[in-house]
Amino acid sequence: MNDSSAAHSSGSSSTGLSHLDSDGRARMVDVSGKSETTRTAVAAGSLRTTRDVIALVRADGMPKADVLSTARIAGIAGAKRTSDLIPLCHPLPLSSVAVSFGFTDDTITIEATAVTTGRTGVEMEALTAVSIAGLTLHDMVKAVDPAASIESVRLIRKEGGKRGVWTRDDHQPDTSSTATPLGDRTAVVVVASTGGAAGTREDTTGPRIVSWLGDRGFDVRGPLVVADADVAAGLRDALTGGPALIISTGGTGVSPTDATPDATRPLLDRELPGVAEEIRRTGLAATVHASISRGLVGVAGKTVIVNLPGSPGGVKDGLTVLDPIVDHLVAQVRGGGAHE
Repeated sequence: MNDSSAAHSSGSSSTGLSHLDSDGRARMVDVSGKSETTRTAVAAGSLRTTRDVIALVRADGMPKADVLSTARIAGIAGAKRTSDLIPLCHPLPLSSVAVSFGFTDDTITIEATAVTTGRTGVEMEALTAVSIAGLTLHDMVKAVDPAASIESVRLIRKEGGKRGVWTRDDHQPDTSSTATPLGDRTAVVVVASTGGAAGTREDTTGPRIVSWLGDRGFDVRGPLVVADADVAAGLRDALTGGPALIISTGGTGVSPTDATPDATRPLLDRELPGVAEEIRRTGLAATVHASISRGLVGVAGKTVIVNLPGSPGGVKDGLTVLDPIVDHLVAQVRGGGAHE
């Protein structure tokens, strides 16, 4: 019997690691005995650069144009070549690969979702998509910022197989040195605006929310500006690190592109309909259009998520409602606060 046959017949190695044979040598795992199931993986990362570069990318003003489109296509292509790049990965028939981007003041966030129907997971494909997209972003901006850095490439979620669903611990801190620290006074602001993400529309609501939170002692990340189609990725990115509070603005209406409540609902463990209805009721005093807002308020793990409308007036009304309750609400969700 040759070495490869011995390794195949030996099953798992004496180390208990399935990718090592009985002699401790690396091998490709035999997955023929596993069931074919639909498998999904979500990965994320970011490119940290300068505010000037962010402005240029959003305005499509870089020397190499179409930065995000090029990086998106590269990420998808990278996912399809994962088994060529990582020696022990199985070739997988990918059903779907989606790559989306968002912005903070000095980062471009990256999220990739890969889907397959097969006998092994698709995590490496999602991680490869993020990595290749990040490398492409670096290539596109290096003429302006050669010091740009790719950071925090990580798996967020995977589904399928006998282990079912695995989700990254919301309270696991980001390992980057500039990550938002965990605590009861951390917050993330997400702006859902296709025009804002493209740089064709100035966002005024995000900075207003950031200022409001800062005045109340919150350590704020954002505003993270994403296109309406990418708001689900933006919210998942915002949840990384388990902030005490996430406030989104925009995308709460009924237009075909409004998707913020639809992206929020799957994240929530509990809804807080009373708060959402009070935000709508307060808005009705100014405009009847407040009645068509579908914004949600709820709790994901120990994070409070609040959807506010995208209009300056809607944000003002929402913050008016939150002002007297936000401290108590955050404390209650985090396990403190008096039950009075």
